[in-house]
Amino acid sequence: MELELAGESLKAVLNRLRRAQGQISGVIRMIEEGRDCEDVVTQLAAASRALDRAGFAIIATGLQQCVADIESGRKNGEDTEAMRARLEKLFLSLA
Repeated sequence: MELELAGESLKAVLNRLRRAQGQISGVIRMIEEGRDCEDVVTQLAAASRALDRAGFAIIATGLQQCVADIESGRKNGEDTEAMRARLEKLFLSLA
């Protein structure tokens, strides 16, 4: 299954990933500067949330595309149960 993100969906996911990238750079810088533990953990949690949200957005788009593929009869030779199991594994990888 190839993921095809629409223009606005792609833009939102990329923005979240860039935000997480900046936050992770900030965490590294904070650690190198010997900043307060609470500040570091707060920034790290924000980066983690940004990555989670990007991952969930990608999975939601993938699920939407899979449903559309099933409804249109384009399963690329994969049966419904195999597709469901693969999507479940992807979803659980973010949990």
